[in-house]
Amino acid sequence: MPSLPRWLLMLLPFALWGTAMAAMKPLLPGAGPLTLAWMRLVPAGALVLLAAVLSGRPLGVDRRDLAWLLLFASIDGTLFQALLARGLGQTGAGLGSVLIDSQPLVVALLARSLFAEAINPVGWFGLLLGLLGIVCLGLPAPLLQHWWLEAPTSLGARAWSHGELWMLGAALAMAFGTVISRYACRYSDPVAITGWHMLLGGLPLLAGAALAPLVFSAAPPFWPAWSALDWGLMAYASIFGSALAYGLFFWFASRGDLTGFSSLTFLTPLFALVCGQLLLGEELRPLQWLGAAVALASVLLINRRQQLWERGTHGS
Repeated sequence: MPSLPRWLLMLLPFALWGTAMAAMKPLLPGAGPLTLAWMRLVPAGALVLLAAVLSGRPLGVDRRDLAWLLLFASIDGTLFQALLARGLGQTGAGLGSVLIDSQPLVVALLARSLFAEAINPVGWFGLLLGLLGIVCLGLPAPLLQHWWLEAPTSLGARAWSHGELWMLGAALAMAFGTVISRYACRYSDPVAITGWHMLLGGLPLLAGAALAPLVFSAAPPFWPAWSALDWGLMAYASIFGSALAYGLFFWFASRGDLTGFSSLTFLTPLFALVCGQLLLGEELRPLQWLGAAVALASVLLINRRQQLWERGTHGS
């Protein structure tokens, strides 16, 4: 692994994901979701495998991991990226971020059931606090103030449309993929598994993008007519928002505390909002500053839940 501090490497995937979402959004009008998804995955998978070769890591997959790799590629590669790209075109950035970043709760439940990871009351409180934080980061203030009476008007005419459902499905796919990743690299190198899962998961998306114009006349072209800036945004989403981000994410997810590491997902919308403020001149509302503080507090609680719980029980 690179010689950067471990905590910085653990934060990096979520910072890259937050900015990659912003880079991908303006590309959708000129390309379909399948095109956006395969262009993000296939080059990124090839780059991860190339990096593995250059660093002397083995590329082979142990046959005991092969079935799990194919399942991992199908769920976290094909399904997750297709749902994410599909939902990105129909969802507001705030609500979409809230939905897709709710997956740490699912990961916590799965990790508790499959790996017997302890989630004490401090951990559960931190998870719920993290959800509250991303709600404050993403949802409009009128909706939070008048949830039952003003929900439809606060969210707009397309509130809770299919876009939100696509994003919720993407969150579930990522949660299951995070857990499956641990099974997929029990006997194989985690970096190689990450690269293969991206490459294999992107091939069905590539095939779908190529066949769609032949079957549906209204389908977007296989090769988009993007500007140089658009191709730069796509390269950023693929190289940094996929190859580097997913390589680091699943390397850490394959070892250590799944619940604590996955809770850092709560910071993804925070990075997106801060990026928008610094680069695009967007202003954070007071409610969003509160959400950022709550999300940071939740990550601290979840990652230190054992120490805080033991201190509380021993102190009493």
